[in-house]
Amino acid sequence: MSAQAPVRRITAPQIRARKGGEPIVSLTSYHAHTAAIVDKYADFILVGDSLGMVMHGMDSTVGVPLDLMIMHGKAVVRGTQRALIVVDMPFGTYEESPQEAFRNAAKIMKETACGAVKLEGGARMAETIRFLSERGIPVMAHIGLTPQSVNTMGGFKVQGRDEAAWATHIDDAVAVAEAGAFALVVEGVVEELADRITAAIDIPTIGIGASKNCDGQILVLEDMLGLNPRVPKFVKIYGDLGPAIERAVSAYAEEVKDRSFPTSDNVYR
Repeated sequence: MSAQAPVRRITAPQIRARKGGEPIVSLTSYHAHTAAIVDKYADFILVGDSLGMVMHGMDSTVGVPLDLMIMHGKAVVRGTQRALIVVDMPFGTYEESPQEAFRNAAKIMKETACGAVKLEGGARMAETIRFLSERGIPVMAHIGLTPQSVNTMGGFKVQGRDEAAWATHIDDAVAVAEAGAFALVVEGVVEELADRITAAIDIPTIGIGASKNCDGQILVLEDMLGLNPRVPKFVKIYGDLGPAIERAVSAYAEEVKDRSFPTSDNVYR
């Protein structure tokens, strides 16, 4: 009887090779149990710094520390077998210099065993992306609505409503692609701009609130499951789990009050 071949993880180069091909499926995940489910269907899983808002009640992603990303990254890697795991670099861990970015990216990859990191920013981050890529760290870039810049953007606002700014966004995309990013998240931009960005670069675009013509899509898992009370307007709800969880908790609370909850005598026999 032959041993079953081990499952091979999808790699950053394989994601890059999907440009113009079969759409790339992605979701966020922050812990092992949901990651194990998502792993069956996603090409890559993002351990996003959105976990600060979704799981820890923060108002933005700005306050997320590096150690928190590493902790959640470890859990997601442990819960998965096949998807590429990408971990966000949080605010303040890569902007100062390429050298700082390398130290923190290397720490993330060594401690979590993830396959890539993601950072926000366009042309201004091209030097850093090149520095990391040349030193063995696959980088996914992120432009458009960049949540870590919420304080300078004045909130979570759709980008590209003013056509005069389109050239800047396209230049950002070209810069990160030429610097060596293997894929590009395009968030919260008007559809035609997203289409032009996708056509302008030779790496896959991963849309979130962008265009159906992107090379793939990513959503925050809790958003699409109806667990987040602050869901962006562009998100389609695929499962309304919030009310289901509330019903289950309510039923449990009533059983406890009635002293009819399970005990070792009526469960383990």
